Amino acid sequence: MSKSRMMMACLGLGGVLWGSPAVAFVQDITANFRPDPTNPSLNRFTNTTPVSGYCATYPSQCELYNMFSIRVPVGAVSSGPLPAAPSDPRQSALWKVPSEWRPLTVVNSLGEQETVEIRISGLGSNYVLDRPAMELVPSAENALQAHGRLWGSSWVYPPAPCRYSGVAAYGVANFRFFWRTPDEGACVKTAQYEIPYLRYDYLDIAYELRTPNPLGMSSGVYTGALTYGIGPNQDFDMGDVMLPNDSALTLDVTLDVLHVLKVEIPPGGNRVELLPEGGWQAWLNRGRQPARLFRDQTFRLHASSRFKMSLECGLVIGNTCGLRNAEGDEVPVHLAVSLPAGISDQYGQPANRRALRLDGAGTELFQPAHYISDRPGTVHFEVQRDDVGDMLRYPGSTYSGVVTVVWDSEV
Repeated sequence: MSKSRMMMACLGLGGVLWGSPAVAFVQDITANFRPDPTNPSLNRFTNTTPVSGYCATYPSQCELYNMFSIRVPVGAVSSGPLPAAPSDPRQSALWKVPSEWRPLTVVNSLGEQETVEIRISGLGSNYVLDRPAMELVPSAENALQAHGRLWGSSWVYPPAPCRYSGVAAYGVANFRFFWRTPDEGACVKTAQYEIPYLRYDYLDIAYELRTPNPLGMSSGVYTGALTYGIGPNQDFDMGDVMLPNDSALTLDVTLDVLHVLKVEIPPGGNRVELLPEGGWQAWLNRGRQPARLFRDQTFRLHASSRFKMSLECGLVIGNTCGLRNAEGDEVPVHLAVSLPAGISDQYGQPANRRALRLDGAGTELFQPAHYISDRPGTVHFEVQRDDVGDMLRYPGSTYSGVVTVVWDSEV
């Protein structure tokens, strides 16, 4: 294809893109949290948005600056010539993006809200002239020199407050660039020669997310949106000459949280036998009444988010469960729980022999400080001394009952 035919194709494409009414473009941003048994202290989301644009082309450069980019079909075309060395920077190639943190609210199906913050940390595009740069800068010896002299310096080197990102590419009439934006402000490239026509083909943006601590969130999908204005003096500002083909950019944010709450009871652990300290020999041989009957039943816990605990009883006695013998005599059995280190209640206190009651008082909320993966805990069962005395009035009888301990993630 000849250069003249390429030029005609570019001009024809511009007429199609910017002849249509301006609309808002919606870009999905997704991240998820899955607890990692190999890294239980990890408590942040993983960005799952497909990478595109600059970082897809130059991944090693983005790794240097810990950047992540997406390309959106937002472009701009000049409404007239860009004058040479204008006194007003808004008549030049100006770029200003929302690089300061902005909050948005995400909500799940239960109406629970969390705050996410977003900032734009980089920008890029491909500028296109209507003719080779060397025709605008007759003294240039080659295309690269022409692009540099056209603007006073190459677009690989951004004006302050924008920062260098590493790589650019060019052709005889176009230049692909990407700049980092650590600070908010207008980055202006001033034409040194009049430019009859200029177009930006797309918008590459790098962004950063500040997400809430997923360990404090319920499982589920949280969604929210943040809309930026595009155009002169808007959030994405390209000056007064470059007019965008979209009036707004909406970032639709989705956070997917999948927690783990798993309790493993060892084989036979669902049948609990309460015994005196050292067994029944002291009472059988010497008639010494046991101080208590008890059993400490261990379990293994996997938990990545808050939960509560409660009791369900086959026989209710007061605020706890009961045991009954064949004669109908009943005694209460008291339960408590000791949870692994790293789990605390709403007051920051650990659960060490925390009483389990039917009304759930004291066990309404437990919160892991990090992912608890396969850590031991204990449920303590006990019949107290006075009630043991009542049981001994029926020697040889068996007391039994059904006690259900509930770990509940619906807090």
